[in-house]
Amino acid sequence: MDTERRTTKGASRGPIVSSAHLSHRAQEQSEFEFGLIIASHAFTRWMVRCMTAAGYPELGPLDVLVLHSVNHRERAKRLSDICLVLNVEDSHTVTYALKKLTKLGLVHGEKRGKETFFHTTEEGRSTCQRYAEIREDCLIESLSSLGIEPEETSRLAGMLRAMSGIYDQAARAAASL
Repeated sequence: MDTERRTTKGASRGPIVSSAHLSHRAQEQSEFEFGLIIASHAFTRWMVRCMTAAGYPELGPLDVLVLHSVNHRERAKRLSDICLVLNVEDSHTVTYALKKLTKLGLVHGEKRGKETFFHTTEEGRSTCQRYAEIREDCLIESLSSLGIEPEETSRLAGMLRAMSGIYDQAARAAASL
């Protein structure tokens, strides 16, 4: 009995898999997906709380992403550009975010022919700067304590982008079934 208890107590339980019923051939993929789900929720929660600390508690995760996308490289962007970069299929959700950001005075739309180009206002740029400062203070220091080399983080980011392409391809295939 003592041997049985020790074996049970000391035995490895294996990976944490949230969807074991999906793991017929690739348990590690289900484990990855579970990690991605948990990380995604933590990241969206982080974005909202960081933006709240920067002074805008009314912004949701997509609003924050759209603001940073519009602010990126200080170039005006069209709705289609923002959707493409953020891999957002439902453009109406980005349209709603842009209206919200415009109403708050963080972005401004400018008509050029048939297209509207969005750019950050001075308040939008300073809000992104406050967000960046809070990010440095609250997040970057903690991440650096993990001892993960920047190259490893960059490689992981590349893998996530590549995997997103595979998931997009699989989504198109599933839509045709």
